[in-house]
Amino acid sequence: MSTKLTLTIDKEIIESAKRYAQSKGRSLSDLVENYLKSLSGNKSGQNEISPRIRRLMGAVKLPENLDYKEELAKSLEEKYR
Repeated sequence: MSTKLTLTIDKEIIESAKRYAQSKGRSLSDLVENYLKSLSGNKSGQNEISPRIRRLMGAVKLPENLDYKEELAKSLEEKYR
């Protein structure tokens, strides 16, 4: 359940925060709520896996001894030669 909250914040900060929220495609309320959650240690929802990612899990089988950092380094080296 959402509840309305009134805050007193400097006008310039509010305008800057609104621009930031808009650039991220989020609402200012959403940013404030998530910030307060992070302060309070309430991480519910942040570690949930989206249905799209859940469907992809297990789709690719990699060798157990795969060193992904080494593979990434090789790939980047080849890309920027």
